Amino acid sequence: MNWRIRRAILACALVAAASATGCTAEPSAAPGPSAPNRPVVPPDPADGAAADRAAVEAAYRKWGIEPLAVPPAPPATKPVRPGADGSRVPVISEIPTEEKIVFLTFDDGAEKDPRFVTMMRELDIPFTMFLTDAAIRSDYGYFKRLQTLGNGVQNHTLTHPNLRALDAAAQKREICGQQSELKDHYGTVPRLFRPPYGNWNEDTRAAAASCGVEAIVLWRESMQITNMRYQLPGGKLRPGDIILAHFRGPSELKGTTMTEMTAHLLRHIREQGFTVARLEDYL
Repeated sequence: MNWRIRRAILACALVAAASATGCTAEPSAAPGPSAPNRPVVPPDPADGAAADRAAVEAAYRKWGIEPLAVPPAPPATKPVRPGADGSRVPVISEIPTEEKIVFLTFDDGAEKDPRFVTMMRELDIPFTMFLTDAAIRSDYGYFKRLQTLGNGVQNHTLTHPNLRALDAAAQKREICGQQSELKDHYGTVPRLFRPPYGNWNEDTRAAAASCGVEAIVLWRESMQITNMRYQLPGGKLRPGDIILAHFRGPSELKGTTMTEMTAHLLRHIREQGFTVARLEDYL
């Protein structure tokens, strides 16, 4: 309360018995002139995007890699129609596109290198994880950190068996069981499934469909330690190719770390004039 008002009220209380006139508080001083209004200029989104891109390019060079190009905007309509409507689940190794893009996938989950999380966060590279419960259960949180970066969590069975050696019921347990595990730990039911070793049969396709899977995803190239293995003649990437890599560390990579293997992979992609897009945006 204004000090002038408080003083006036006190004076009224002291003389109220002898005074027939009312008592009003002294008004406060009129406010001074206000500061002139200045227009608020919003930040230019292009400035923020340019700064973000500059940070990503600096991160590429920190990891010893020349920057990949920014991927194109995803198509308004996905070029592959998954089999969620009761039709047979498609089995794919590439995405039909003319864009010079490829798609990265990492399997299993045995290696949990914290530097890989840092690398993927700094480079802002999209990829899809096909996870096996037997490999990830020692540290579900590691893959949650990668999921938080925007990377998809998909199904690679509970125990990584050769599905062609199992009957239909056992295949269903492997696939549906991992659907449940991944939903419990990562909050979503996977839409995509990769059979271990790429081995599948019609029982696999039927089991996948019954478990809610929309597509079986194979690959066209697989990353080794420093080089890629190509399935098709010509030994080169093609638009829309899906690339397989693994969560592997020095014990399986002859002393090479997962981040070093990934750096080699990204160099191969850039040298052939490609960049990386998000698989779930196209499938």
